Amino acid sequence: MSWYIDTSNLTKAVADKAHWTNSYGPGSEVPVSGIYRCIGCKKEITSNAGDPFPPQNHHQHTTSQGAVKWKLNVRTNTNED
Repeated sequence: MSWYIDTSNLTKAVADKAHWTNSYGPGSEVPVSGIYRCIGCKKEITSNAGDPFPPQNHHQHTTSQGAVKWKLNVRTNTNED
């Protein structure tokens, strides 16, 4: 879970774009810069647009956690948009 101290620095988004709803596997290209959360184990990472997501051996899952899949949790404003 991501923490924050000042809500005036956050903007509520509408999940109307694929980068909010899709999940991404290890080594896939990061679509937008932000904080991503693993669906299976809840570990979080920061990633920059255009970079690859961490490789499969970045961290391990139990069988019950399933495959490593990253989902956007917080998009960062790197383009002032």
